[in-house]
Amino acid sequence: MDKDEYFKVHVPKPFDFQFTPTVAGVFDDMVNRSVPLYGEIQRMIGELAAKHAQEHTFIYDLGCATGTSMIQAEKAVRQEVHFIGIDDSQAMLDKCRTKLQQAAFHHEYTLQVADLNHSVLVDQASVVILCLTLQFVRPINRERLLKQVFDGMITDGVIIIVEKVLAEDSNFNRDFIDFYYAMKRRHHYSDMENAQKREALENVLIPYKVSENIALLERAGFRKCEVFFKWYNFAGIIAKKTP
Repeated sequence: MDKDEYFKVHVPKPFDFQFTPTVAGVFDDMVNRSVPLYGEIQRMIGELAAKHAQEHTFIYDLGCATGTSMIQAEKAVRQEVHFIGIDDSQAMLDKCRTKLQQAAFHHEYTLQVADLNHSVLVDQASVVILCLTLQFVRPINRERLLKQVFDGMITDGVIIIVEKVLAEDSNFNRDFIDFYYAMKRRHHYSDMENAQKREALENVLIPYKVSENIALLERAGFRKCEVFFKWYNFAGIIAKKTP
């Protein structure tokens, strides 16, 4: 795993964060050091996917990045399913394909380049994963995307979402952010790296509250929603499509 030093050098002019080939090369180290309990989150995604996957259906990973969620789910899923990984970065998909081959991924799979801000085809899905993905979709497009997922999902299918979130009460928001950057410093990111990445993500990653994400899911048609993970300003939500 290549070490993430993407923001280690001072950048005089701010820029919007993009998933370039350079980012793809260090992405796994980046998320392991930047996302609290990332390994446990991925293990839980695999566990939940295995519980709800149905025979001869599709498991979608929207914003699949380098394929970590696909690999974790594939380790746990025993059903006969077809995995579909979708990402708008060809560099991330190239890294994903390499990792799937190295992991001896034995289920059938398809990788597709697509921008989730536009129309995306979901069909016969029993599980749809969006791990740290919805936060990068423009707010105006999020409800439409979740409705497309709902419409393309079979009965009793589930959507698994992991997001960076805002506190429900703004009084706690500053504390949670402070605790988050303290964690990043423990993982050997400097204050300059943290500041530069925060500025690069400012107009790209737009977090919602947990309640706002659940409201989006409910408007899309999901009636059963539950938080399965919470760490200060990160949360995991699972929702089921019921008859």
